[in-house]
Amino acid sequence: MIESFQSWFFSLGEAYGVDPWIFGGIYVGAIPFFLISMGWLVRRARAGRSIVVPTLCAGFCFVSAYLYLAIVGRNIPLWVWIFLAVLVSYGAVSTIRDTQRKIREESSPKP
Repeated sequence: MIESFQSWFFSLGEAYGVDPWIFGGIYVGAIPFFLISMGWLVRRARAGRSIVVPTLCAGFCFVSAYLYLAIVGRNIPLWVWIFLAVLVSYGAVSTIRDTQRKIREESSPKP
């Protein structure tokens, strides 16, 4: 059963022109850079400085694997794009909420 799933999964890469290993590498490889960017963003926000650059960096890391899919992929079904749009939107909203919470916690006075 596992072998049939692997065969199916890797056949998707061939069908859509995307190397699953590259996609996975970008996806996993971007995680530390995303976390570093978020830490940078929180520190700058607490200091009252501009958060534009760290926000752009975090956003790029967040969508980098999907950018690879958009650039390299071909004949990607519409449902995949809809699913990814929902996934990215949900992730963005969650990240914004968590970041705002962290900024509030860090900037509130400690007893």
